[in-house]
Amino acid sequence: MTKPIIFIDGEAGTTGLGIRQRLDAAGFAELRSIDPDKRKDEQARADLMAESDLVILCLPDDAAKQAAALAASLGNKAPRLLDASTAHRVADGWVYGFPEMEAGQARLIREAARVSNPGCYPTGAIALLRPLVEEGLLPADAHITINAVSGYSGGGKQMIEQYEGGKHPKFDVYGMSMEHKHVPEMHLFSKLARRPIFIPSVGDYRQGMIVSIPLFADQLTGKPSGKDVSDVLARRYAGSEAISVNPDLPARLEPEALNDTNKMELRVYANDRLGQMVLMARLDNLGKGASGAAVQNARLMLGV
Repeated sequence: MTKPIIFIDGEAGTTGLGIRQRLDAAGFAELRSIDPDKRKDEQARADLMAESDLVILCLPDDAAKQAAALAASLGNKAPRLLDASTAHRVADGWVYGFPEMEAGQARLIREAARVSNPGCYPTGAIALLRPLVEEGLLPADAHITINAVSGYSGGGKQMIEQYEGGKHPKFDVYGMSMEHKHVPEMHLFSKLARRPIFIPSVGDYRQGMIVSIPLFADQLTGKPSGKDVSDVLARRYAGSEAISVNPDLPARLEPEALNDTNKMELRVYANDRLGQMVLMARLDNLGKGASGAAVQNARLMLGV
């Protein structure tokens, strides 16, 4: 049986390398690479696109938009696209590549010509918030704050070099302008009517992520208990291979436990007496938060 052909446009970057490694290990596709000297040769890239069933874009946003336009110019030879950048996550004509987001999303990805791979931080936030909004438990206009910590690999080549060269703080909070590029997809796909506040941070470890969302019970319809909230999440992701709702609530939660997997764990920490809770998502920012999710979407798009 002939294997589908995949071209990773931008495979030299952190996400591209991760996708290639996972695809090599999976073995369901034939991978094509461009000569390093021709990475900016538009004709060479177009030729590879034309002979591919799927092109995965691992490029900066502007370059991803240019690559999408190049692919579209190929007419009936245009390949299907999976974009790992931020460029098309809330764009018309692109399907959001979060298969577990709702019933039917995997089918939409399977049938789509253009799919945008979700961001790492939004994957955790949307997984926690959207079911609560859709169930009517969390009002869409609630004031929501999302906090997160990621390993330094999420910052790309320059940040990796800084951390591994000892030229970066051990811990760094950023995004204080409230304009982080992941907020639009968090806002849209969580079904929130009000833009959330998002404050990310990065620690001195390579990969692994925790996303946390504090809530007061009186923000929620009916003042539900922590178990009530956990049960809503558990029903939503029942049967999922990638996402689990974990009743185990350790006093300390470290971010690296799911590294090198495509798994994500959700937890609800609650003090019902005080009417307070914190929703937590743990994942690998290079796994379910990037390369792992891309391979999951590639499988869907190619019918593997």
